[in-house]
Amino acid sequence: MAMRADPYELALKALGYKERTEAELRGWLAERGVEEGEIDEVIALLAEAGAIDDAGFARRYTADKRLLAGWGPERIEGALARRGVPREHIEAALETENEEAQLARATSMLLGRGMSCDTERERERALGLLVRRGYPRELAYEAVRAAERGFGEAA
Repeated sequence: MAMRADPYELALKALGYKERTEAELRGWLAERGVEEGEIDEVIALLAEAGAIDDAGFARRYTADKRLLAGWGPERIEGALARRGVPREHIEAALETENEEAQLARATSMLLGRGMSCDTERERERALGLLVRRGYPRELAYEAVRAAERGFGEAA
């Protein structure tokens, strides 16, 4: 009969592969047959040691997705919620960038991609890109208008 793996060691192994939220780690351990009481103990130990920190995870994830993927707040919020991050941590992470900074980032993305926004079709494409990336529609409209002015000034 095979010995059952230690739940704490299992959790450390999981965290060694990639950073996980508390909810993700709970699910991962449950899938491997770890009982709820043991999961609670392991999570408490890992939280005390700083190995599980949903607030920190939300801040790092938000910063990475803004910088590396160009995501807007709506897409980041949805991704964090799906990963089980508590609402207050999501809100705190998103508050690190105000609307003005979001607008500048969205406009910069359009200008950096050479999206001139001169024609209705180009404006629609630019707007679609920003909305898919998770920018609020009104902010996306503002960014398209700013990109249009930006290209006009550069010409």
